[in-house]
Amino acid sequence: MTAQEKVASDQISITPMSVHTGAEISGVDLRHPLSQVEIREVRDALLKWRVVFFRDQELTHREHVALARQFGEPTPGHVIFGNHEEYPEIYPVVKHRTAQAGDVTVKRAWTGWHTDITAAINPPAASILRSVVLPPYGGDTQWLNMVKAFDGLSSPMQEFLSSLSAVHRYRPASDPKDKSGYNKLIEQKGMVSEHPLVTVHPETGEKTLFTNPAYVDHIVGLTPRESQCLLEYLWEHCLQPEFTIRFRWNAGSIAFWDNRATQHQAIGDIFDTDFSRELYRVTLNGEVPVGTDGRRSTAISGEPIKPV
Repeated sequence: MTAQEKVASDQISITPMSVHTGAEISGVDLRHPLSQVEIREVRDALLKWRVVFFRDQELTHREHVALARQFGEPTPGHVIFGNHEEYPEIYPVVKHRTAQAGDVTVKRAWTGWHTDITAAINPPAASILRSVVLPPYGGDTQWLNMVKAFDGLSSPMQEFLSSLSAVHRYRPASDPKDKSGYNKLIEQKGMVSEHPLVTVHPETGEKTLFTNPAYVDHIVGLTPRESQCLLEYLWEHCLQPEFTIRFRWNAGSIAFWDNRATQHQAIGDIFDTDFSRELYRVTLNGEVPVGTDGRRSTAISGEPIKPV
């Protein structure tokens, strides 16, 4: 692809933002139903670049949900932190997120690098996040390409990792201020799953390193020390700059990422300011991951995520 290339609709342009990860799409109005050609071109760009971005798209909640439904089945906003009171498909991504556990209101800081909800037997396939209130600076989001992270490993390491699986769960809180409430919430959901450490992308057939520090508890069959050392090596390996992209939000920006082949994190510098930050996310229902040898993930506890 050239630096900027027109695609089949004769209107859409796709501009790569780095060599491996991220592209900006222009020439499409997401407020209105997309043509089949536009849907195909956006999906193809998503599969190639892992995360795609749109600018100057002032969508309402209704239009946001309608956009998502053209690419899959939306799930409830968030299995732990709930959803928008009027639109159950929408999760408000605000600076200080809260959840309710009985009479207790739980506040939790943003997660670091993660793939969304891999504690579930069927983690989301993709997410669409739109910005509404933004700081004048700060509050960027980063993504990393887990296909390239796998490709960057030696052949013996790739083969070894492909034989392993790992347990994914919500990590309990240790802070006394929210320990009881948050831990009660994750116990109620009971989501714990065992996923292959290397998965096969269901649409592209690519091998993907399927691990993240927010949800992975341990590698099955290894000693605790072996597991921890290997996981820490893999998480460090993933953060090589050539695997990542950093996105600066503007009002009306939209990010659409493939959750099966990426990790992402919202940068926490916003908490060192008094600035507000408010975005809204719709997540698309996903499939049960499959390993390179055909092994499917198994649920240790909890129910699959179901579409709204």
